[in-house]
Amino acid sequence: MKRALVAALLALPLVGGPARAEFVPEVVGQVATLPAPGPHWIWVSDLLLRRAALLDADTGTFLGMVSSSVGPIVPLVAPVGGAIYLPETYYSRGSRGARTDVVTVYDPKTLAPSGEVVIPPKRADVVHGAGLAALLDDGRFAAVFNLTPATSVSVVDTAELRFAGEFETPGCSLVYAAGKRRVAMLCADGSLLLVSLDERGAEASRFRSAAFFDPEKDPLIEKPVRSGSTWYFVSFDGFVHEVDLAGDTPRFAEPWSLFTAEERADSWRFGGAQPLALHESTGRLYALVHQGGADGHKEPGSAVAVFDTARRERVQTIAIGNLVAAFLASRLELGADTWGAWILDSIVPNAGADRIAVTQDGAPRLILVSEEGGTVGVHDALSGAFLRNINDVGPYPGAISAPWR
Repeated sequence: MKRALVAALLALPLVGGPARAEFVPEVVGQVATLPAPGPHWIWVSDLLLRRAALLDADTGTFLGMVSSSVGPIVPLVAPVGGAIYLPETYYSRGSRGARTDVVTVYDPKTLAPSGEVVIPPKRADVVHGAGLAALLDDGRFAAVFNLTPATSVSVVDTAELRFAGEFETPGCSLVYAAGKRRVAMLCADGSLLLVSLDERGAEASRFRSAAFFDPEKDPLIEKPVRSGSTWYFVSFDGFVHEVDLAGDTPRFAEPWSLFTAEERADSWRFGGAQPLALHESTGRLYALVHQGGADGHKEPGSAVAVFDTARRERVQTIAIGNLVAAFLASRLELGADTWGAWILDSIVPNAGADRIAVTQDGAPRLILVSEEGGTVGVHDALSGAFLRNINDVGPYPGAISAPWR
């Protein structure tokens, strides 16, 4: 059991909650229809519950979910029509037996499955979920990264619901959308691979760049964010690498640092399971940061540093509340302003946040998740002000996304 939860369990005798309300049985067998998506709807996955929950960050309402099986659960939302595509893996005996990989199509109104495409049973199974699948810019094709450990990409035609083919990518991994008919991949030697598709989804051409980072001295964290044609990668040592994919070949900007010399001397680091977010219209880059030693690129952040990407400088720092204490308070039915919640917040170690996301509307929300508790924190992404917590989203929150605009 993790440190924060151990401390919290020791504290439970010190706090008490009100008597539980009389149990009201749930009415089952009803099928609801979702309204038009709101700009602050978010997906939060959970590997233990094997689902991705759809939440409204404004109200904290649980809107629905898509259930899955083993592996990462990261829904892809089509830019037109809103159909939801989810790469999934199933075994005939639950955790063993014959394996079937599919890309399932879910109805955006009912969240019911409406179709599926069987793909080769080799999609990568990586807990963090970043770069494992991508919907290309017009939504016509989905690319799924395979790892057996040989690397390749499966392509699905979402219009015709068919497997369009597979292409091998030796030495290059993960998939990032790079246009309507192109994917980008990171390569082990520090280069970037671009693969273009034809109108049937087969490989048409490929281009491999020279190395743009040194994977031995300062490797990139493979969880970038995108603004238009530009992808932002950050290295273990906190240097931002901008990659412009608008042209036929990638253009690499001069790297810039998240930290000043003084901050580096104070051991400030970048890291997390999903440590970056970006608000496109303002050009604000959000990064999880913490103080610690070398190789802390998987450690949670104690704060969110906000950068102006045009000026390449920090403009704001947002403190992260105690999400674990908030989760425990909700389980004990303690109101946010009660003395019991205050005690929990005081004695439970603040684990910070492992994952962040930002909505893309004019009043964006910053979403924060800690893997140590099932509470989502919601902040005003522009002012940094704390707005609310959403509790009981799952015991082990994973990938989060805010795909609506």
